[in-house]
Amino acid sequence: MTSPALPRPPHAGGRRDGPSAVPRPPPRTSLPKLPWLVVLTCVVIVVTVLLDAAGNSAAAQIAATSYSLAVAGMQAYGMLRDIRKGHWGVDLLALMAILATAATGEYYASIVVVLMIASGQALDEYASTRARTQLRALLERAPRSAHRIAADGRGQGTDEGGTGGGAIEDVPIDDLHVGDLVLVRPSEVVPADGTLTTDSATLDESMITGESLPVDYERGAHILSGSLNGAEALTLRTTATPAESQYSQIVALVAEASASRSPTVRLADRFAVPFTAFALALAALSWFLSSDPTRAAAVLVAATPCPLLIAAPVAFVGGISRAARAGIIIRSTQALEQLARARSVAFDKTGTLTSGTPVVGAVVLAPTAAPLTEEEVLALTASAEQYSSHVLAAAITAEAARRGLALRPASRAQEFATDGVRADVAGTTVAVGKRRFVEGLVGRVPDPPLSAGETAVYVGIGERFAGVIVLRDALRSAAPATVRSLVALGVREVLMLTGDVEATARHIAREAGLTTIHHDCLPADKVEIVRHLSERPVVMVGDGVNDAPVLAAADVGIAMGARGSTAASESAEVVITVDDLAKVTEAVLIGRRTLRIALQSIWIGIGLSLVLMIGAALGFVPPLAGAFGQEAIDLLTILYALRAAGAPRSGVRAPIDVGQSART
Repeated sequence: MTSPALPRPPHAGGRRDGPSAVPRPPPRTSLPKLPWLVVLTCVVIVVTVLLDAAGNSAAAQIAATSYSLAVAGMQAYGMLRDIRKGHWGVDLLALMAILATAATGEYYASIVVVLMIASGQALDEYASTRARTQLRALLERAPRSAHRIAADGRGQGTDEGGTGGGAIEDVPIDDLHVGDLVLVRPSEVVPADGTLTTDSATLDESMITGESLPVDYERGAHILSGSLNGAEALTLRTTATPAESQYSQIVALVAEASASRSPTVRLADRFAVPFTAFALALAALSWFLSSDPTRAAAVLVAATPCPLLIAAPVAFVGGISRAARAGIIIRSTQALEQLARARSVAFDKTGTLTSGTPVVGAVVLAPTAAPLTEEEVLALTASAEQYSSHVLAAAITAEAARRGLALRPASRAQEFATDGVRADVAGTTVAVGKRRFVEGLVGRVPDPPLSAGETAVYVGIGERFAGVIVLRDALRSAAPATVRSLVALGVREVLMLTGDVEATARHIAREAGLTTIHHDCLPADKVEIVRHLSERPVVMVGDGVNDAPVLAAADVGIAMGARGSTAASESAEVVITVDDLAKVTEAVLIGRRTLRIALQSIWIGIGLSLVLMIGAALGFVPPLAGAFGQEAIDLLTILYALRAAGAPRSGVRAPIDVGQSART
């Protein structure tokens, strides 16, 4: 392309759509509809009060008792199934309180106990529902269609994308068949495995293989589904259906890993057996000594485990809300509790410990570059690269901008797809790109001094070889501080799992402060390593499709959702919606604080309930007074549990990622 003075174009090299796009902030959600059991219980309470006020106490008792027993029957059905599986919950004690108060005619106490049960279940469900609603925006970005080229398209590259003139139709992704010719436009995700039919292509495979730098392919190469296309359209001939392609195989592994994840026990249920046994023994003893069954009913009402059923869910709702405000979406209360107890944390490398975006590591001048300086070579290189849409070109122009170098317009510029760009800048021809491309202008060039995980862009200025721009996937600035913070919090094992080769893995691990490394890992290898870690619970942090199976297999999977894939977000229990590794430490901190407040709320409630139970056993607290006394205890423990929604006043804080955006 030629013009007397080409304008400086806006750079498009960093643009990404599809699953790897940065999601918009989760939409604000209104409060969910009130659960039907809470609403119905309130209606029955109003009806009971009105009947009593009208002087029809018998009807009031029948209405309240019948309703309470019906609810007790539904609860008993579910609890019997759990008991057969060996799972005893605190709900059993609440059920016995309903039956005891109904049998002794204390129908108001009975229906108040029902309201307590309904409220606790509603709060627990609200915690999970709120998290799922906020996460939905991250999970609806997977490609659902493909651009299929009609049978007369030959894929010979005769026009953009190599359609050969064939008509293009958008079809549901499940309608693709083996042998179909498919167009993949710039920045789109490859929908199925296939053979490249255009001359060349540049793909980002970091979400599949963990390779952080773009990969160049020539005609006939095998392309994996889930790869992100670069700036040039490509066509491929499918060799597998989407369901049989690499992406789907990884998703199937996710499902298998999710099914094998060990179930967690609800926090309140851990107190169930001793608390229930004590309450039953005290109720039986009071009945035996007083010969008054009402005392036993009063003890059971006072023992209704509402601090367990309500305080813990309230604390967890508060913790989940606190995390959401910090850009951390936690999908369940169990995940929050597992975060608090974490003993091992495993990190993926590409896009997790590293930025996942190439940055300039060094400008290495050749002896033939004299008298040009490093700054002058970088400025001329960036002036040419501003006319390229390649992701490496974007890294070079970003480095020039960071150093405050002015870019000059070119009088002539031409990009050669996947090879490089040639431009006339300030009266000098500048060639930037692959080695063989630059050698065509300046002759043979020497091998550059590259370390593990680095790649080189070659630069020719005039007829001289000027040197190379060394690029690498840089460690996130927050990574070392994050690792140190996790160790300070008592995490016993911090390790890295990566598909990269050993040299690259050890280089990044050394910079991050990690000593345990597993390299050359396939997705299935990562799953096996996590399953056999002895220090549990295990937290896995990743961002790509290749991380999805191990995120599902870990006790808690954390997906870096701001830049990560849909598959990773779907398989993880925690999604970090901002591109900040320090949020991993913050998630653990929020989990620990929430669990501490939940346990404190439970013990406060249990202590006050014991006082109330002893008063009921001695005859000082009748059943209805016990029910209202228990409600007062509930209110106190709920107010205390709400502290989990606020920010901590002091303590270990997550590391702050300063200056990261300057290079990413």
